[in-house]
Amino acid sequence: MGFFENSSLTSTVQYMYNTTPDVNAQSFITAASITDGIQKIAINTLVVDLKGYGIWTKMKAIYPVVGGVAASHAVNLKTPGTYNLTFTVSGWTHSSTGMTPNGAAYADTNFNPTAASQTNVNWHVSFYSRTNVDNTGNLFGLSNLTHGPIARQSNIMYVDWPSQAACSVAAPGRLTLANTSTNAMFLYNATSSNVKVFKNTTTIGTGGAAPGAIPNQNILLSLGYTSCTNRYDSRQCAFASIGDGLTDAEAANLYTAVQKYQTILRRQV
Repeated sequence: MGFFENSSLTSTVQYMYNTTPDVNAQSFITAASITDGIQKIAINTLVVDLKGYGIWTKMKAIYPVVGGVAASHAVNLKTPGTYNLTFTVSGWTHSSTGMTPNGAAYADTNFNPTAASQTNVNWHVSFYSRTNVDNTGNLFGLSNLTHGPIARQSNIMYVDWPSQAACSVAAPGRLTLANTSTNAMFLYNATSSNVKVFKNTTTIGTGGAAPGAIPNQNILLSLGYTSCTNRYDSRQCAFASIGDGLTDAEAANLYTAVQKYQTILRRQV
């Protein structure tokens, strides 16, 4: 079987997912020290699907969170070694189902939108949460701890991107959303047409105003800052991405690809 040699998958699953080895998948597998056959097939399938949907080229950073340890979870699938995650010294639990902060930890993506020439009307962030919990933590934030997209389980969810200093009362691109659970994939997407938030394949918020000027700060996972208060998160992350803005069809296809990936790993929600 070559690439999938020594896989523990059944012949039926191998038939479904044993696609031609992809060079980008192999680069990640090597960088993240992935040895498990199922995990190899899951990664290969994810990359092949993202390329098939025309989404791969829009990605700047992809964190598939596979391998069960911090060193593997840190690797950026799109370009291993660039924009790898840097975890706080303590406060993270890593397992086969994902990575979980303890409510006082975060991960630095080392991705600075300004340095990467990202524009405020052409970007997205996504986060696959396996935890359904009501708190005020942020799924994404910025390195100076200003506002960022969050996912609360209560009836109101604020999603914003700052164009002002920390502790500003309002920020362009803010959406107020109804949300009742957080075990789902969230996608915050900004284009020249509008700003949208998707929960799995459902649009749960749309705004006509573009977000404010793109920040010159690194994007963080599991931490944000609003109203001068740290908002550390505690939800388990099983996938995250940063990249260009997506069409509605691409947003739906991204979820389909990621959910298929999670299903192969038997950790889907």
